[in-house]
Amino acid sequence: MTQSPTKKEQTRARILDAASKSFRSSGYAGTGVDGIAKAAGVTSGAFYAHFGSKDGAFDAVLAAGMDEVIESIPGFQTEFGSDWVAAFANYYLGEAHRNDLACGCAMTTLSPEVARADLDMHTAYETKMNRIVGLIADGLDGGSEDARNARAWAMISTLIGGLTLSRAVANPDIANGIAAAARTAAVAASEA
Repeated sequence: MTQSPTKKEQTRARILDAASKSFRSSGYAGTGVDGIAKAAGVTSGAFYAHFGSKDGAFDAVLAAGMDEVIESIPGFQTEFGSDWVAAFANYYLGEAHRNDLACGCAMTTLSPEVARADLDMHTAYETKMNRIVGLIADGLDGGSEDARNARAWAMISTLIGGLTLSRAVANPDIANGIAAAARTAAVAASEA
């Protein structure tokens, strides 16, 4: 039997969810503590009690967002078998995911924020990305571990870049074309 989360855990989860949506949709600079607290239905004091600072909330959001990817990759591999890369690419570049900044992938929305962050943030991000790439590589056939890792980096880089570009254009037909091209390239990059 699992225990129900405590009120404190529920409050932290609400704040983390509100912070995640805000950072993903508005970026670090466009997100304020008061806005996060309001969206979570708590006071700014409660926010600080749980995360200490805006940076602390961003760190937690980034870790949780990347953990979502870490948890989802094995699910795609199990559910779709040898077709998992195509299924993952279809989901990742699909219109629903492209149009949902607030709940979309942390790798795409938060990587530019990490690029401007300190060394500790870079190191934490690198650790999570290495885990993601390792999971992808484990699901690829053929070649040495180094070759599979290189293909995994190429695949995930193509997906992140394709999602970023497809979100940045105004014309839906161009966005769909970018997504389709990135999907094809990501699948090709993953193959031996």
